[in-house]
Amino acid sequence: MVRRLLDTTARELAGYGRAEMLAAIRGSEGRTVAAEVMAPVMAAVYDVSNPELAAGMGADIVVLNLLDVREPVVFAVDAAPKDVVREVKRLTGRIVAVNLEPVDPEAPRVTDDDFGPGEKAGRLATPENIAALAALGADAVVLTGNPGMGVTNASLTRAVAAARDAAGDDLIVMAGKMHAAGSATEAGAGIVDAAAVEGFVAAGADVVLVPAPGTVPGCHEAQVREWVAAAHAAGALTMTTIGTSQEGADADTIRRLALMAKMTGTDIHHLGDCGYFGITVPENILAYSVAIRGRRHAYRRMAMSLLR
Repeated sequence: MVRRLLDTTARELAGYGRAEMLAAIRGSEGRTVAAEVMAPVMAAVYDVSNPELAAGMGADIVVLNLLDVREPVVFAVDAAPKDVVREVKRLTGRIVAVNLEPVDPEAPRVTDDDFGPGEKAGRLATPENIAALAALGADAVVLTGNPGMGVTNASLTRAVAAARDAAGDDLIVMAGKMHAAGSATEAGAGIVDAAAVEGFVAAGADVVLVPAPGTVPGCHEAQVREWVAAAHAAGALTMTTIGTSQEGADADTIRRLALMAKMTGTDIHHLGDCGYFGITVPENILAYSVAIRGRRHAYRRMAMSLLR
């Protein structure tokens, strides 16, 4: 028997495996906050890492973006490459996930942004990189795409199957798009559909990512609720995502996005990494946290010592 994630101490969490973490998230009933940070980017307060800052503001899950698993570095985390992910876990006492990108070379891309495509081989969702990520000690892999990378739902489904084969039961597998990721055909309200969601779960996804209502154009509450319901019916959890730089919006907007996402029935609430650059506005993590779980749980998560 495990406790709800919003009640779990760092010491308890350190003893949880994949099944226990998923049960703890499910038991929290839509009150789990994930904050994404860019691993190699200078920290907002320089000598305290962005993962620590995100955790300090109340995030339950820290997602590392732009981490090259072949040469892993997290700014302001002083550890050897093979130990850096474990050090992030030790410093934060949180679930730590890492983005990998299943780039589809045949995707009809409409943009070519600074993130790629395929800029770093160690960021791609290959079986070798997924196995390397598991060896680094990550708790979860997030299969998704940065702007312009050319990630499709078909490439995501293939990557989920590869991740499950490569990592077995060692990693939580999360999959889906936070925005179009450069795709010309899977964008806006057509970014995903129930069939694609069911395909991710059938391939082995534990958590399905979908855009939060009010972020990607055309993705409204009723539509996102349908995607969430499809994932739940297939046996998976969901994570609604803010990957459109609205993580840097004003606090009132953040609260509205939070409540709309909660009304979809989602399990995990994600804030992206570009409030400024590299992390969401830290105050917005707190604003989101208070909106979905109230001050008691928000402050408890912020204040609980890692020594408990």
